[in-house]
Amino acid sequence: MTTLIPETEPLAAQVRLTDETLIVDLLDGRTLIVPLSWYLRLLYASQEERENWQLLGDGYAIEWVDLDERIGIEGLLAGRHSSESVHSFQRWLATRGSFSHGEVDSSVK
Repeated sequence: MTTLIPETEPLAAQVRLTDETLIVDLLDGRTLIVPLSWYLRLLYASQEERENWQLLGDGYAIEWVDLDERIGIEGLLAGRHSSESVHSFQRWLATRGSFSHGEVDSSVK
């Protein structure tokens, strides 16, 4: 079995969010686009919370302090979704009271 090992650590340079996607520009020129549905805290966050991000280290991860969310760039490249349990997400969502996207999608159980 062959394992792909990056020659250099992938690092983020810029982060943008739309209503449906997380867009990460890497220092090496690539752009990653993933659905927000992979990261439910981002999906159910307000626009203000989504925009309050910071790069960790030299850009190895993105952090949203207000949401207690951290996403590693290597995980994005590998196609990893959030590993947060549904129970944990629902507990977090309940602490928020109201949120900008209305009711929780029925697929979140």
